[in-house]
Amino acid sequence: MRIENFWQWEGRVNRATYFLVGVSAFLLKFAVDWVVVTWLFHRPWSLLNYWRPFGAITGLHSLSLEDRLFAGTMMFVALPFIWLGLAMTVKRLRDAGEPTWLAALFFAPIANLVFYLVLSVKPSVAVTDSEEGAPWPARNVIERWIPRTRAASALVSIGLTAVIGLGFTFLGTQVIAQYGWGLFVGLPFCLGLFAVLTHSYHQPRGYGECVTVAILPIAILGAILLMVAMEGEICLLMAAPLAAILALLGGSLGFVIQAAHWGRRNAPAILSMAVLLTPGVYGIEHFTRPQAGVFEVKSAIEISAPPEQVWQKVVAFTEMPAPQEMLFRAGIAYPIRAEITGHGAGAVRHCVFSTGPFVEPIVVWDEPHLLRFSVTANPAL
Repeated sequence: MRIENFWQWEGRVNRATYFLVGVSAFLLKFAVDWVVVTWLFHRPWSLLNYWRPFGAITGLHSLSLEDRLFAGTMMFVALPFIWLGLAMTVKRLRDAGEPTWLAALFFAPIANLVFYLVLSVKPSVAVTDSEEGAPWPARNVIERWIPRTRAASALVSIGLTAVIGLGFTFLGTQVIAQYGWGLFVGLPFCLGLFAVLTHSYHQPRGYGECVTVAILPIAILGAILLMVAMEGEICLLMAAPLAAILALLGGSLGFVIQAAHWGRRNAPAILSMAVLLTPGVYGIEHFTRPQAGVFEVKSAIEISAPPEQVWQKVVAFTEMPAPQEMLFRAGIAYPIRAEITGHGAGAVRHCVFSTGPFVEPIVVWDEPHLLRFSVTANPAL
């Protein structure tokens, strides 16, 4: 097979080619990741990082700006490898006589490794039947709620996909509080796949239609998240291009499936797979995540002023003017004022930021040498 054919969705590949391309792509990706991480971000990188690439993240607000740039860069570096992996997996499934929609397992942690090994040993078969899967007893129910007309089908697909995406985003960020591959990669891919499969349920659609139907729900979802302030502007702006590309990949896979005239018999099974994969990935990541590491950070600022004068500004300070830099105007939190109730150990300081107050009970009050406090509450964003 020619190298340029590796990136195409059409055709078939045998198990040997699939295995060799998979191993070669992984080694190349590790080399690229190592260069990017060690040279640009000056961080260590090993094979263990693929188990938990961004550490134990429980919210994007817990990341510094540098960590957000790091996470976004690593995601974009992974995109061509995701495309290659999906294309090769679709062709290997076709060669092995398996349903191509199983390529969605590419995004399931742990399960994708087993999936890769199974496809690497499964022999090729002569496939003549374009119908994939077994009959589904509830198919008449689905036929009733998916319109047959092109415009109505597109509207239902886009609206339903956006609602499902909003529900899964709330589940991942607010309930499970797990920011990982399931949320950033699996969710937009599965939403694009689900939207196209729903739109093309009754008849095959063109590639342009499929791409539009796959990407529009992501745009609507982003607008909703921005309006309800579930995530900050910076986070959404960073995630938007990645989500759009992954939705495009999911839509492309949906186009390949429906263009092969897979028929209505197994459509409910495929739609169920596209919907249930994302919470499944959430669950795997939630129960396999490692314990968060504990780190100590020390910083020092030398001020040319008497300790007594500095102490008054450390304990409390009046309202500060809002910064004009674009970074803070885009949503990065900045301090506004600090207020304190009481005096000495046991007093409570409220450090008010643009996103809300931090509640800081005073633990040690050694005026004017040492002020130590804990943080018992902080703003959600």
